[in-house]
Amino acid sequence: MRRVVSLVPSLTEAVAVSAPGLLVGATDWCTHPADLGGAERIGGTKNPDVGRIAALRPDLVIANEEENRAPDLDALRAAGVEVLVTEIRDLPQALRELDRVLVGALGLARPGWLADAEAAWACAEPVEELTAFVPVWRRPWMVLGRDTFAGDLLGRLGVRNVYAGHAERYPRVSVEELAAAGCDLVVLPDEPYAFAAGDGPEAFPGLPAALVSGRHLTWYGPSLAEAPTVLAQALRAAR
Repeated sequence: MRRVVSLVPSLTEAVAVSAPGLLVGATDWCTHPADLGGAERIGGTKNPDVGRIAALRPDLVIANEEENRAPDLDALRAAGVEVLVTEIRDLPQALRELDRVLVGALGLARPGWLADAEAAWACAEPVEELTAFVPVWRRPWMVLGRDTFAGDLLGRLGVRNVYAGHAERYPRVSVEELAAAGCDLVVLPDEPYAFAAGDGPEAFPGLPAALVSGRHLTWYGPSLAEAPTVLAQALRAAR
């Protein structure tokens, strides 16, 4: 049985649900599933404890080019640890990368939840054609820009991100510019910044706000199977 350390919450959930017992290490931000068995916490996604990871003697560390820092991954490789780095910018790529990790690298049978996710998104229909901006941070305000997984999911539900053509993937935009963007709604996920009913919508008075599950919008794992329904419900509620 391979020993796996995951530096990505999405991939932690994907491995833990598909093959309980493989994980020997996970980040402090890995919250799903609630019980990770004996997996040791090895720090954050941006500041993992390289020495502690190496001491766990993993056969494989799984990471992501966006969520994890290259110097940390280089340090793991220098310590003799094999590192697999995923890149995920849209739904098809996410499904391919999940296959690469679970089936290709770990030798698992293709999990049923992955087929369920493919089927769920193949059947997903637009809620309605809407324009939106999608903040992911505040103080300063940052929004989804070009080539983002979350933006691709919203697009499949009929929501066009007005900053999808921006030169940056997560541009900083003033609240005044956002309020003047002429959008149909603002989409506020509860992670990475924990937007909530009392923290976010008040900055855009008069603009409908869709408070959505960040896990269903930004995670690529078992949550993908229910994401179209969960996200569509939140979008409809805002309208």
